Amino acid sequence: MRRFFGKLYVQVLIGVFAGVALGFFYPSLGVDVKPLGDVFIKLIKMVFAPIIFAMVVLGIAKMESMKELGRVGARALIYFEVLSTFALGLGLLAVNLVGPGVGMNVDPATLDTKAIATYTAASAKPVGFVDFLINMVPTSIVDALAKNDILQILVFAILFGVALSHIGPRAKPVIAVLDSFIDGIFAVVGMIMRLAPVAAFGAMSFTVGKYGLGSIVSLGKLMGTMYVTCFLFVAVVLGFISWLSGFSLWKFLKYIKDEIFTVLGTSSSESVVPQLMKKLEFAGVSKPVVGLVVPSGVTFNPDGQCIYYTMAAIFIAQATNTPLSFMDQLVILGVLTITSKGSAGVTGSGFITLAATLASMGKIPVAGMVLLLGVDRFMSEARAITNTIGNAVGTVAIARWVGSVDRVRLAQVLDGKVDPEDLHTLYEVPANDTVNPSKVQPITAARVAV
Repeated sequence: MRRFFGKLYVQVLIGVFAGVALGFFYPSLGVDVKPLGDVFIKLIKMVFAPIIFAMVVLGIAKMESMKELGRVGARALIYFEVLSTFALGLGLLAVNLVGPGVGMNVDPATLDTKAIATYTAASAKPVGFVDFLINMVPTSIVDALAKNDILQILVFAILFGVALSHIGPRAKPVIAVLDSFIDGIFAVVGMIMRLAPVAAFGAMSFTVGKYGLGSIVSLGKLMGTMYVTCFLFVAVVLGFISWLSGFSLWKFLKYIKDEIFTVLGTSSSESVVPQLMKKLEFAGVSKPVVGLVVPSGVTFNPDGQCIYYTMAAIFIAQATNTPLSFMDQLVILGVLTITSKGSAGVTGSGFITLAATLASMGKIPVAGMVLLLGVDRFMSEARAITNTIGNAVGTVAIARWVGSVDRVRLAQVLDGKVDPEDLHTLYEVPANDTVNPSKVQPITAARVAV
């Protein structure tokens, strides 16, 4: 029983129900506990700038192996960009069709705190498109970090990451420092996320106390839309890609079911990367391709995260009656194609990136994110599972594209004709060769990268 209640998922659920109860039976008190959610927003704001900077730099700098696998890297980036952009568009379409936030009529002024208002003002951008592009270039990186200007931070991070990848071995000390830095920052995120139950309690108390139970219906509608959209993306889009790549999506999902359930429990696609890499190698995908595509896919191919970003952003606009033109929504989609890269693997990072995106736009109120606190944790499972499946399917598809997968081996593994525990039968295919049985060499368990 203690282990059950010790799970963050259960604690957040308790916080949500307790917040709904308090807001329903004692509305005035429910409104008064709103600062619990505000503090959480401020803590999240504190860490998202360094996280996005370090993740984007590391994601690009570690792509130096693309010098050896140029065609794999180029095609992987094309695949990642197309799929993640398609996921953003699908989320945008779904939230506009369903309209989960329509009718909530939340006044953004009642959500604002002094800290959030100051932050939003500091992050606001000029309206003109030319001014918007000019303002993406930072005067200095220190100024951009001090103001939490995410678009400017991204510009510098991309340039810095490309520079590190070009200077090769000399960049290793900097990459090592950034690796340690990001580990420390995510440890801080872990501590902050322990406060999620309290924040969910405060957010739901305020939401129900201020706007009534009708708001819960809207939040449930958002959750339902999110899960259905992710399911359709996996079944239709990834199913089509699997078919084009010559394997059954259903059989593939059965093969990686352990990893899917692990992600369900941890809400982190990063938690299964080592196991996923080993299983893909075992299924006949070239080890160099797996080593390049899977880690970079965590950063650059966050399909579930992308669906969430556009849905959550437009939901807040709908709930707060913030008018958005078609061009406004296209700009949001364009910004998200950049900000969505670099933070898909860790629980809570989706909330961080969404806050960064809204702040960079300066139109949708960042304070409206308090409406999502009670349900964000429950949508993270859908995001993480979609990310994991998308990354796994993408790795096989890219390997098939460049001819670096043993298709016979893949069919045998997915059909259950090979014991997945027998690591001594794991095969490796040279990345720069068309699959040739005479060139497929068995590798031992000791050589499997975990």
